[in-house]
Amino acid sequence: MAVPTLVLPIREFLLAGLTATVVTFLLVGPVRVLALRLGAVAWPRKRDVHVTPTPRWGGLAMLGGVLAGVGMAYQLPALRLAFDNNASEVGGVLLAALLLAAVGALDDRYDLDALTKFAGQTTAAGILVIFGVQWTVFFVPWGGSDSSESGSLLVLGQEQGVLLTVLLTVALVNAMNFVDGLDGLAAGVGMIAAAAVGLFTIGLVGRVGNDPSVYSPALIAAVLAGACLGFLPHNFNPARIFMGDSGSMLIGVLLAAATTSASGKISIIGADGKDVLALFAPLIVLAAVVFVPLLDLLMAVVRRTRKGLSPFSPDKMHLHHRLLEIGHSQRRAVLLIYLWAGVLAFGAVALALIDDPFIVLWAVGIGLVVAVLASAIPRVRAPR
Repeated sequence: MAVPTLVLPIREFLLAGLTATVVTFLLVGPVRVLALRLGAVAWPRKRDVHVTPTPRWGGLAMLGGVLAGVGMAYQLPALRLAFDNNASEVGGVLLAALLLAAVGALDDRYDLDALTKFAGQTTAAGILVIFGVQWTVFFVPWGGSDSSESGSLLVLGQEQGVLLTVLLTVALVNAMNFVDGLDGLAAGVGMIAAAAVGLFTIGLVGRVGNDPSVYSPALIAAVLAGACLGFLPHNFNPARIFMGDSGSMLIGVLLAAATTSASGKISIIGADGKDVLALFAPLIVLAAVVFVPLLDLLMAVVRRTRKGLSPFSPDKMHLHHRLLEIGHSQRRAVLLIYLWAGVLAFGAVALALIDDPFIVLWAVGIGLVVAVLASAIPRVRAPR
């Protein structure tokens, strides 16, 4: 069935995402009961913020939502063309997601060693490559064809594309795992990053004349954003369930798949460095979110070694403890990180979609100033 050339199937993308939202929301209850019965529970430790035993495996509910959203897309006339044109690509993404969700679920219950999890992550990246999902172009800040260009697109060879795909996938999976430290943080950041990628890829669909071969990355982003949204009501402070590694690794691999798949599409149009920058929006967001905890980790190592303690000895001086100490509640700390993530993610995408970069940079600058002020000056409650 042919799709009208200039009519984008935005309502169908939204319906697929909404299906993922509803199914995820409904599945959390049964998954929570299952996790409690089978012992997939996060027991409080001294360095944790939560104080009561909380079930994990929320990622399994999110996986169910993602599968339901893709299933709904298969029934819709326009999005069905995504499967007709990229059946192996969509199948490979789902297979990689199933693998990492399973590895994460086992880790949530049995605490797998780091090497086993790393093997699962690299295998999932390999599955993406085998099914044709790999990076094909990369932006370098030199070699422009004229004085108005500040860079050029580098067409990657097979080995280079495979290496970049594996590195990006493993980086995103572990970054999402790292930021999953406060109630609602990973789900919200994942939703923001997925929405930004979805916005860019839908814009990409319009630029290629509504070519169905470009539908798949937008579909992946839509169902991922929907699954994160459906999980948030159960996970926002006070959380009744954690997504666990089954959820954080699922978000990471789907973000990697959406950006990598879109990379293969922009090579068929007159793309430039701003398009590739937009593809890195999830990595930009996660790098920004992870940077402060990483800096905090390095400071913790210095702090502990200066006291004659082991660098790995736990304490309560990490980022979220500092935010709570200066007056931010858990909810406000998470909302502040949402603000940072939204400014960076949609700023990167806006540079690709809006012709005037000056307006975008001004808007991003104002957003960053607001984020800095909100982070530095917590709301002071009136004394009783």
